[in-house]
Amino acid sequence: MKKALIVGIDNYHNSPLNGCVNDAISMANLLERNGDGSPNFAIRQLTSDREEITSELLSDAIKKLFTGVADTVLLYFAGHGIINPDTNAGYLVSQNGTRGAWGISLSEILGLANVAHPSIKSSVIVLDSCHSGFAGEIPAVANTQIAAVGTGVTILTSCHRSETAGEVNGHGIFTSILIDGLYGSSADICGRITPASLYSHVDQTLGPWEQRPLYKANVQTFVTLRQVSPRISLECLRRLPTYFPTPGYEFPLDPSYEPD
Repeated sequence: MKKALIVGIDNYHNSPLNGCVNDAISMANLLERNGDGSPNFAIRQLTSDREEITSELLSDAIKKLFTGVADTVLLYFAGHGIINPDTNAGYLVSQNGTRGAWGISLSEILGLANVAHPSIKSSVIVLDSCHSGFAGEIPAVANTQIAAVGTGVTILTSCHRSETAGEVNGHGIFTSILIDGLYGSSADICGRITPASLYSHVDQTLGPWEQRPLYKANVQTFVTLRQVSPRISLECLRRLPTYFPTPGYEFPLDPSYEPD
């Protein structure tokens, strides 16, 4: 079983955003189905165009996501993020968040994901918000080189803890690249799209002077977030041992393929 919580907040009372709801809708639509139309993630979508995303609603939804038994759960958040310099704690900001009570802390989210294993085999946290690179850090340690990512947990963020996340043409820059990757640009030869392949796609697309994504993981196997059509048919791939029965075997071509 795979389930995902997709959150997008544009309508902040102060400093409204423009692309987060669009990003959330696009991510939900893609993750709900594989490339062939088969079911993928069971989606719960929270967007500020439909309801107010309060701290209470956001906290309850995230807690429910990391409860129960599942093969894979995914949290996607697009909205404001902040680091409290007094406490060195990072937060995802809700619509009713205020100074000192911004929303839900990144440390709390990571704690929920960490203790969910092994009932939940894989937890994937994707954050498109300013300062989201804080996710995984330990506030009390105040050392950006130390992370506490539990077994089976993967974190993919739009930027470093000290950076802001940009928007362009009604979408977040980071999520726009993720969407391209989920359509198939990040797929391997068998059509599998993983968090690592998405990160590689984002990393290679963003320039060295732009916001830099972060990838943190404690996994032994990669989880497939979406399946698309393979570049080479699986039937053909299965025949490779027949075509090449031994290492170094040279497959004879029809003479018509020989150079003139």
